[in-house]
Amino acid sequence: METWRGIDATPDDWPDSVVAVGVFDGVHRGHAALIGAAVTAAAERGARSVACTFDPHPTAVVAPHAVPPQLMSLERRVELLGSLGVDGVCVLPFTEALSRLSPEYFVRHVLVGGLHAVGVVVGEDFRFGHKAAGDVKLLAEFGQEYGFEVLAQPLTATAGSDAFSSTRVRKAITAGEVIAAAEILGREFGVEGTVVHGAARGVGLGFPTANIAPFPGAAIPADGVYTGWFHMDSQRLPAAISVGTNPTFDGGERTVEAHLLDFSGDLYGDRVRLDFTTRLRDQIAFDDVDDLVKQIETDVAQTRAALGLR
Repeated sequence: METWRGIDATPDDWPDSVVAVGVFDGVHRGHAALIGAAVTAAAERGARSVACTFDPHPTAVVAPHAVPPQLMSLERRVELLGSLGVDGVCVLPFTEALSRLSPEYFVRHVLVGGLHAVGVVVGEDFRFGHKAAGDVKLLAEFGQEYGFEVLAQPLTATAGSDAFSSTRVRKAITAGEVIAAAEILGREFGVEGTVVHGAARGVGLGFPTANIAPFPGAAIPADGVYTGWFHMDSQRLPAAISVGTNPTFDGGERTVEAHLLDFSGDLYGDRVRLDFTTRLRDQIAFDDVDDLVKQIETDVAQTRAALGLR
């Protein structure tokens, strides 16, 4: 898979392609269906498939006061888009200038001139161009003029529920409903970040933790204790995860900490990801540290059971 940033960086020999366009934050099951349609359509046409995404999130430019929490880093987004079988990922820097492009200029310069689109796959609610002036109907009209087919995809949903969407994932994460989030995503929700030094209380309690500094703007689950998996390079380690302000102590800064089961080692500075599987309980302020230690012992035992460990 090839990846490039900016339409002018498109490989010189990039052939005709079927382009899937979207922000794709979270790369949830609805996104996967859309990307799958693009991959299939490209194969049928003897073309390449490409996902065209944006960075930063468009809201950061057009409404910076209302930027939603991001479900994953750009690097993770590109990785997951690639795992769905596309031949390329084009990341368009979303700038003030890009936000002001007319719908026709976006079609002519990006889709046709840059990506050589013979097909364009979008969700049925797709909007594009300055002030979201373009819709699927207008895109189809441009397709007739510029020689590409528009394949508008219905919003994907489970029976009796709203469509899969990044907004639904964010709401579930905010409520600590990580199982519901995983149902929409098609995999566990993960928090990415760097291992940093913390207050080192866990060592004194007998349960050392890796303190994770999430990337700026990352979505973080509601305060509580969770089970999950700690990903580092090619390793996947079981973890009991605490999100919150450590109310038994100072109740200050909100942190994300992971106690890695049956592991010891120096992780400081490592880039990692925590995948959340289940929520065990709320954060609780204990009057006695011994009571806190007993509860952590219970949390670890429940984590082992939830993750299928002995």
